[in-house]
Amino acid sequence: MERVKTNILLRKTIRELKKAANRYKAPIWRAVAELLESPRRRRRAVNLSRINRYTSQGDVVVVPGKVLGSGALDHPVTVASFSFSKTALEKIRASGGRAIHILDLVKENPKGSGVKIIG
Repeated sequence: MERVKTNILLRKTIRELKKAANRYKAPIWRAVAELLESPRRRRRAVNLSRINRYTSQGDVVVVPGKVLGSGALDHPVTVASFSFSKTALEKIRASGGRAIHILDLVKENPKGSGVKIIG
């Protein structure tokens, strides 16, 4: 028996990602939706140090889970995630980057071109 997610915002995010994947023929959004559907204990938690290591200035990154504030970010990037820790938000903004919700990124870039999944 499959368990139903109790977080209403998470269920809405997954549903909208699947719709966007079909509407815009963008498989990246389906992949992100499937990663968000995994159990909470298996969902991704990514530190800023990892984002800093695998990105360059101006990159757009999706984290299907939570962004944590451990480490430093020395260049501006756009990070889209389901949730952020308070320190992660502060550090992303201090570096000149943007921290947005995944659905906001879908609205900005429906095809998902040039977006990296980190996690």
